[in-house]
Amino acid sequence: MKQGASHSQAMQRVRVGMVGLAAVILLIGLASALFSAANRQQSSTAATSAGEVANMTATNTMAADADNEPLAQLGVAPSAAEASPTPEKTTK
Repeated sequence: MKQGASHSQAMQRVRVGMVGLAAVILLIGLASALFSAANRQQSSTAATSAGEVANMTATNTMAADADNEPLAQLGVAPSAAEASPTPEKTTK
């Protein structure tokens, strides 16, 4: 009788282990599905944001003047027109 009880306990442990393993696999699958859905949503949002940034950049580029010197426009560096004149040729 002792061996029969031991066998049934072993089978119960196997069943509990299999149920636990199935639960872990199910949780991993669910987490994977959630993360992939979040990645797809984030990438589509990022693509939309990138398009908006490109549109803003194009608008700013069109608004810049012909010199296209952003540092000179900000007053950080002198523009090419304000830079020293070209050196004159010297004759010997």
